[in-house]
Amino acid sequence: MKVTGKLTKTEWLILALTAAFLAALLLLYRDASLTAAGADYTISTQRRAAEAVTPDPPEPKGPVDVNTAGLEELQTLSGIGPALAQRIIDYREANGPFASVEDLVKVRGIGEATLEKFRDSAAAGVPEAGDTNLEEDAAA
Repeated sequence: MKVTGKLTKTEWLILALTAAFLAALLLLYRDASLTAAGADYTISTQRRAAEAVTPDPPEPKGPVDVNTAGLEELQTLSGIGPALAQRIIDYREANGPFASVEDLVKVRGIGEATLEKFRDSAAAGVPEAGDTNLEEDAAA
């Protein structure tokens, strides 16, 4: 039979934890009130100007010829952004046209995984007959 009026050790512990929690809560409230009372600020809002929406580049009607495509057209290939498209163009200008789509792995930043993303939507068109770079490659 329990004697009323006396608290057990567990009840004292619960009571002490509750008191500590309430004291911490009171201190946090007091600190927040003092911070807010001492701050002199106003909040204003402004509407942002509507940003111009740039349309997505048009989808190519057929495979993108990596030997003739410009910067925008190369960016329509999956995984090719502006920097990588520029590297493709720079490589093409320095080394001549690509003999096949697989030659794109020679461009820094294009590995097998990137190539797989766009292999089916790219083509390496037949270079013009007057292109001397291919003739030099074939002789080597």
